[in-house]
Amino acid sequence: MSNTVLVVEDEPNIVLSLQFVMRQAGYTVRVASDGEQALKAVAEYVPDLVLLDIMLPKRDGFAVCEEIRNNPACKNVKIIMLSAKSREADRERALKLGADEFMTKPFSTRELGDLAKRLLKIEIS
Repeated sequence: MSNTVLVVEDEPNIVLSLQFVMRQAGYTVRVASDGEQALKAVAEYVPDLVLLDIMLPKRDGFAVCEEIRNNPACKNVKIIMLSAKSREADRERALKLGADEFMTKPFSTRELGDLAKRLLKIEIS
C-alpha cells in the first residue's frame, strides 16, 4: 500500500510540480488549495505526509500545522513546510509548531523527494 501525501498549496504550477514528484516517488497524492480545505482533508483521511505552504488563503500554514499537531489522530503525520520566505524566524516558528522539516522555495524536486522518503523511512535508490 502506498503512502499518502497531502499537498497544501494555492499556486497551481507548484501543485502540478509537487503532484508529479510525489506520484513519481510512488505516493498517492491528495491536494488542498487553502488552510480550511487542508484541515477538512486531514479530518477525512489522515495522510502520512503533508507538504504545507505557509502563505495560504483562509488559514495560513502555521495555523494548519499547529492544528494537525494538536490532533491525536495525526501524531505520526510528517509535515514539511514550504515557503517563499527564507527568514530564520519563519523556519524556527514552523519547527516550533511541529513541522518536521522546512524547505525554502524554490527547492530542488529531487531533494524534496529524498526528504519525503527519509521522513517516511523508505529506501532511497
